[in-house]
Amino acid sequence: MEKAADKIKDIKTAMQIVLQWKEDGKKVVFTNGCFDILHLGHVDYLEKARMLGDKLVLGLNTDDSVSRFKGPERPIQDQTSRAHILASLQFIDMVVFFNEDTPFDLISALIPDILVKGSDYLAENIVGADVVIRNGGVVKTIDFVPGYSTTRIVEKIKRT
Repeated sequence: MEKAADKIKDIKTAMQIVLQWKEDGKKVVFTNGCFDILHLGHVDYLEKARMLGDKLVLGLNTDDSVSRFKGPERPIQDQTSRAHILASLQFIDMVVFFNEDTPFDLISALIPDILVKGSDYLAENIVGADVVIRNGGVVKTIDFVPGYSTTRIVEKIKRT
């Protein structure tokens, strides 16, 4: 069994591995997010994403990019903790950090076969969709499990 820490890769290594997977005929799925406090909604979404292909690459926002996007109180868990927790899930094959405001550069470098986001996005508005489609890939959306969000969990903790 592969250790969780071994699934966390830098972009250069990720590019080489994804290329090898593709040469081996594997369909590579990519999704991204903050995944600050892992919950059922995240796990359901990620498992469904993996089922769309053979390998799942998760682009994970760095602490700096989470703070820019979610505010100075976030993330709650640091990027090393978030990456290790996510990499421990058997259906995630690789975790790669990105520090930019969007995963466009990471998607452009990896060129996955399938780009996945939650159904709260319209496919044509998903960052990197044009790159994936232009390279023969597809863009998919996945419905979330209702009632689960990190923001909701944080608010509940603050109330108690």
